[in-house]
Amino acid sequence: MAVIVALDRGAERKPSLEPLVALVRDDLDRVNVEIVKRMESRVPLIPQLAGHIIASGGKRLRPMLTLAAARLCGYRGSRQVLLAACVEFIHTATLLHDDVVDMSELRRGKKTANTVWGNEASVLVGDFLFTRSFQLMVEDGSLEVLRILCNASAVIAEGEVQQLTTSNDTATSEDAYLEVIAAKTAALFAAACRVGAVIADRPKAECDALESYGRNLGIAFQLVDDALDYAGRSASFGKNVGDDFKEGKITLPVILAFRRGDAKERAFWKRTLERRQQEEGDLEQALALMERHGTLRATIERARHYGAMARDALGLFPDGELKSAMIEAIDFSIDRAH
Repeated sequence: MAVIVALDRGAERKPSLEPLVALVRDDLDRVNVEIVKRMESRVPLIPQLAGHIIASGGKRLRPMLTLAAARLCGYRGSRQVLLAACVEFIHTATLLHDDVVDMSELRRGKKTANTVWGNEASVLVGDFLFTRSFQLMVEDGSLEVLRILCNASAVIAEGEVQQLTTSNDTATSEDAYLEVIAAKTAALFAAACRVGAVIADRPKAECDALESYGRNLGIAFQLVDDALDYAGRSASFGKNVGDDFKEGKITLPVILAFRRGDAKERAFWKRTLERRQQEEGDLEQALALMERHGTLRATIERARHYGAMARDALGLFPDGELKSAMIEAIDFSIDRAH
């Protein structure tokens, strides 16, 4: 199996989310309380199914970004708690819907909700969580916050539909792929960060900077996810390695391998991904072609590029523990590939 080579960090401590978690822990605990509270329903299946995925060990990175952005901007109120919960509900709703579309069996190392309760229940509970997120936006009372998060929700849905149009199409360009992940993943990262600055009533330049940080971090995060689908390990990755290949998804490792390959190799990709005629040993062959052309390494290099832009976006803000922790979150997101 292909292996992504680690950065040479010598004896440096491996990047972690722990510094960020420690700095926002009190608020994050309040977010978790609100999440449990807002999942309540007179229909028992709703909190049961929603709780299955929400309590399954997710990193809560997106709501942490809202909490961190608000604190970085000097906000000392309490609005960030409900908005962080709102961000997590949007994220969880999209996961429930994605797992149905992708027919996924594992999420964060556990059986997906659609595997346990079926597709219909998963879609409908995902809809419930979306409506809860909108209720939280309205409860906050800011039209600007409502605009940011509603727009992000619409962009995410567009990205998912756009991904369907590129699925199984080996002619997909890198630009088209980046448009998809900027929408389906990075849009929520960007919105999560921007609302933190907005509730602190910061100047447009700072709101834009935090949005840029979130968007570029989100793109880097998804690039690494797409590399890990081929080079990760199921136990640590939390889903079956090779799922993207089996589903015929056209991600950057495939796009680069197709472009860099010869006619015989392109015929392999067309058979396995466009026509979905997959045979035993095809995944191993796909990995060998990616290794030959260095496409996993190239994907991680792209992630580092976007990570560098996320880091630069924080340049407007003074140095300190929180800024350092947000920078380390970038390194953590990329170093998951090692």
